[in-house]
Order: sequence, then structure tokens, then C-alpha cells
Amino acid sequence: MINVNRISDIFFDLDHTLWDFEKNSALTFELIFSKLNCKVEIHDFLAHYNPINQNCWRLYRQNKISQKELRIQRLVQTFNALNIKIKVKELKEISNQYIENLSKFPYLFEGANDLLKHLKKNYKLHIITNGFDRVQNFKIKNSGLKPYFNFIFTAEKVGFKKPHPKIFETAMNTVGSTPYSSLMIGDTFEADIQGALKLGMQALHFNSHNEPEHKRCTIIYSLKDIQQIFK
Repeated sequence: MINVNRISDIFFDLDHTLWDFEKNSALTFELIFSKLNCKVEIHDFLAHYNPINQNCWRLYRQNKISQKELRIQRLVQTFNALNIKIKVKELKEISNQYIENLSKFPYLFEGANDLLKHLKKNYKLHIITNGFDRVQNFKIKNSGLKPYFNFIFTAEKVGFKKPHPKIFETAMNTVGSTPYSSLMIGDTFEADIQGALKLGMQALHFNSHNEPEHKRCTIIYSLKDIQQIFK
């Protein structure tokens, strides 16, 4: 159970937590494939791309691949899975177009704006994200999220990725909170939940992409569930 009485600051993850990554990503690829006249069936592509992308991000969090490798490898592996041969030049163009266009799509999870308006009345709100600094800031601006948040912390700027304690410690020190008075809300157990709990923060797991069940903290499946906790 979440002890709401001791919370002063709430830290949110961005992708898959507030910003609807799958929807925005699908629209981005539709735009790119149309623009580049790429003959790929979008539903088949996404069925492979989404889990491959999640795995590449896991490797990136663990410092096993670089940012550059992440951007290319998720496409290489997806096209290989589809048995589609594609030139390196074309892969790089798709990758560049993806980064340039992804943040232009503004779709949030249902209930995001209502939740943030509700929480903003009584708590200081911040974002901690492993996403790339420039892209994440554009997402926040273009989706209308910026006015809700006091501080935005990206792994690229802080120099450490979740679940490393340094990114959480830097965030709390900057905003003037403590683990006792802080809550982390995110979708990834390894990065968001374990990282926060190890420092003594409270955590809410928004299980937006069906991670395994656990008993380490409260699990919710809708942003509306969070609003019920903070009545």
C-alpha cells in the first residue's frame, strides 16, 4: 500500500507510463514508410519491432550496447525477423527519420492529463527518463506535459541510467526531497521499481506492457487507478 501522507514529490517515467510509446511509434513508422515508399506491412513490422525494441533498451540500460547501436540494431533485428533485405543506407535513413519524427506525435495514455491536474494540486511532479535528452524534451513539449512538471531528468544529462541509484539521488537532491517523501511511478520493474525501492522510495508499477506479477509494490493497470489512490 502507498502511504500518501508522507509524499511530497512524485517522479514519473515518461515512455509507456504517460506518453503512449506504442501508438506514437506506430504512427511514426507509418509516416516514414509512406514517405520512403517502403513496402512493409506495418502490423507485421510492429509485432516484431516492439519486443525487439524493449530488449534493446534493456541492453542499453545495462550498458551492453551504445545509443547508436540501439538505434540501428532494433531495426536490423526487425527486418531480419521479417526476412526483408535492406541496405545499410536505408536503415540509417529510417533510423534518422524515426528520431526526427517520433516526438511530433502527442498521444498520451488515457487519463494522463486528468491525473496530472489532480496530483499537481498537492504534490511536486517531476520526470526521470532513460530516453534521449533532445527527443524526450520534444515529446514533453509537444504532448502538452511540460506545465505539469517542475524538473525533467534524463539519463543522458545526469550521466546515469535507471536503475542506477545516482539518477534517483541526483533527482531527489535537486528537488529537495528524500526517499521517505518520494514516490516513483513507472512501467519497467527493473529500471523504475527496483531502482526506486533500493533507495527506500515508494513505488507504483504501472504495468502497461504485461510484465510478470510481483509483490514488491502496488501494481496498477490504468492511470485512473492512480487517481483512486490519491483521492
